[in-house]
Amino acid sequence: MENQNTETASEQKPKAKRPRRSNKRFKAENSAPGSEKNTTGSVTKSAPQSKPSKTGNVWSIDDFKVPEVEGKTRFHDLNLPDRVLKSIQEMGFEYCSEIQAETLPMTLQGYDLIGQAQTGTGKTAAFLIAMISDFLDYPLSEKRANNLARGLIIAPTRELALQIADEAIKLTENNHLNVVALVGGMSYEKQKRQLETENVDILVATPGRLLDFARHKKVLLNQVECLVLDEADRMLSMGFIPDVKSIIRMTPHKEKRQTMLFSATFPKDIQALATQWTYFAKEVSVVPKEATNKNIDQVIYTVEAEQKWPVLKQLIEDNGNQRTIIFANRRDETRDLYEKLRKANINCAILSGEVAQDKRVKTLKGFKDGVIQVLVATDVAGRGIHVDNIELVVNYALPEDPEDYVHRIGRTGRGGEMGKSVSFASEDDAFLIPEIEKVVGESIRCEYMVNTSV
Repeated sequence: MENQNTETASEQKPKAKRPRRSNKRFKAENSAPGSEKNTTGSVTKSAPQSKPSKTGNVWSIDDFKVPEVEGKTRFHDLNLPDRVLKSIQEMGFEYCSEIQAETLPMTLQGYDLIGQAQTGTGKTAAFLIAMISDFLDYPLSEKRANNLARGLIIAPTRELALQIADEAIKLTENNHLNVVALVGGMSYEKQKRQLETENVDILVATPGRLLDFARHKKVLLNQVECLVLDEADRMLSMGFIPDVKSIIRMTPHKEKRQTMLFSATFPKDIQALATQWTYFAKEVSVVPKEATNKNIDQVIYTVEAEQKWPVLKQLIEDNGNQRTIIFANRRDETRDLYEKLRKANINCAILSGEVAQDKRVKTLKGFKDGVIQVLVATDVAGRGIHVDNIELVVNYALPEDPEDYVHRIGRTGRGGEMGKSVSFASEDDAFLIPEIEKVVGESIRCEYMVNTSV
């Protein structure tokens, strides 16, 4: 439960926004800091006050020219701080993704948000831009202890937390805000030193490691201004909700913080938690009508168990240097596949829970940079893979949870690009096909493999 009593639905009356940000942007009657009203009464940004950036470069909005396109929202249109726009330009973005265009006009005003979105939709930038813009527009009025967090982002896996932190660092490149990541599997002492010596403006963490630091008062959450819960459904399935509840009890009451919750799916438990943790939240869903992306060509190869490896080897060789992820259900299966691929002189790496965290980070970077062609992963490790231009996803075994099938193949076909997924089904798991088809809402093409040629 929250650290204060939650109102019942019947007692709730619509409210505009919390008093903490009574003069938030977009509110014409109260000009936002650093803004002035024009003759029409709308709010326009005044000339930015000179503040040193991390890079020291002089930059003007005139350096970031993006034409207006019907049906698209430019980042220019959102009245973002110039220092945020400069970082967005340096990252190569011009127009908002659907989730960004839908959520930013509301979150920039201070509203809480419940968002349904798959990975690869741009939701990470959506909540980071809102948080960073808020902190820049409303700087702290007095000095605080290093370990007092302003923004808190909780993610279910180490890989996802580190990728969020990496994107946060890029978006804060031109301002003074500092990003700290607290995740398990990496040096506790190094993270402890960071909390002691660096300002914790934006804290990105996994539940277990964060709770450890918070209980020992190494990081303080009682002044968190903005809380983000990413991939809430995965946190539920991984058993992290008790830890998350304990963490949230350490933060200010929901009326005195901004809360953004994102989830790919919304089972009843997540719906209840979302209502409990947010304050008159706006709800946004950008999930396509189809459970799976239409840009993904899906096929199931029905094979004998002993045929899987030769068929897989042939598939990879026939597809040249395509960037590929192979999903297996168990760690021992990933190890076995990795060894076979390596002995076949295929450029590959393994990503599973038993691999040391520093090596997993290095592996993900190598895969993202194109140094590694094939990645063998388990579902938990694979959940943190957010890499563009993955051409092929292979399910070496069908996942026992049909939802995992959707998450697995969602690693390809991103950003409008075409992708392909190949799933192996043998007599051991073919019975799972109807349930998977029920979840994706369509029949999946099946091909019977009579020999090892594809």
